[in-house]
Amino acid sequence: MKLLVTGGAGFIGSTYVRQVLDNHPEDEIVNLDALTYAGNPANVRGLEGDPRHRLVRGDIADAELVDELVQSVDAVVNFAAETHVDRSLLDPGSFLRANVQGVYVLLDAVRRHGKRLLQVSTDEVYGDITPGKHSRETDPVETRSPYSAAKAGGELFCKSFFVSFGTDVLITRGSNTIGPRQYPEKMIPLFITNALRDQPLPVYGDGMQIRDWLYSEDHAAAIDLVLRKGRSGEIYNVGAGNEYPNIEVVRTLLAHLGKPADLIAYVPDRPGHDRRYAMNTDKIRDELGWEPTRTFGMTLHETIDWYVGNQEWWAAIRDGSSDFNDYYQKQYGWRLEAAGQSAG
Repeated sequence: MKLLVTGGAGFIGSTYVRQVLDNHPEDEIVNLDALTYAGNPANVRGLEGDPRHRLVRGDIADAELVDELVQSVDAVVNFAAETHVDRSLLDPGSFLRANVQGVYVLLDAVRRHGKRLLQVSTDEVYGDITPGKHSRETDPVETRSPYSAAKAGGELFCKSFFVSFGTDVLITRGSNTIGPRQYPEKMIPLFITNALRDQPLPVYGDGMQIRDWLYSEDHAAAIDLVLRKGRSGEIYNVGAGNEYPNIEVVRTLLAHLGKPADLIAYVPDRPGHDRRYAMNTDKIRDELGWEPTRTFGMTLHETIDWYVGNQEWWAAIRDGSSDFNDYYQKQYGWRLEAAGQSAG
């Protein structure tokens, strides 16, 4: 196959690109990425000399460029998105452009050229899940943040194109993903890098929000399996069943690094913070045979160890990016002050 991978210089996208090139020697990838703050050429470093990989800088909302690229490939995998709930609360409009308008542009191109599109989505579209329940693909979406609303909007466009035009589309909904090369605004890499610098870890509210933690390589493998064997028009949940409260994850993280628990700073919660995400993943397991390969302990420890061993990667972002520092001060500065801490 020749694939157009959008957002392929981002976190999960770059993991997917590397995995496909390793596992499918005959495949080729055109990697389209806007290379904004989270799209990092360093994430695909080492692929410059591989004739099967071509990095193109561009926006998925650029209809002319997308049309040109879609014509030349067999299928499209769309990772390109604004992804952070916290940022969506600060700037909802940018999420509408990337996660809805951009998806429409891709859909229009794959419809006209008869290609397959896999839309990478999130478990957050299900909203806050009550204890004991696990969301199924047939459950209604109950979005509670601009981020999840925009991702649901992109999904709905995909479903409408499948029903109205017969466009070959698939959707995956992934749980909270961690691993190497995740932009350090997200909780796990933020807390690892803060802890390595002995800075406070700003935990929202009581820290009892529950997430299902999935390793990036397992997530990428599920996406590739759905692309190649999934049924058109279908949605597939992708989760590892690693449900843990945030505060338990944070304490485990600190213990692994040998850092004191007093680095934890409980700060005012973000608006509309969902307490629990949890999905039923029987469909992808039973139909396609996918299983995660890592336990929660392996997932967290491998992630921590990568950031410990690659400090030059994240230090270049944290010390050299005005975007990161501006965001950090807006999001956490006043919260840390309210908790009697300094944002640094």
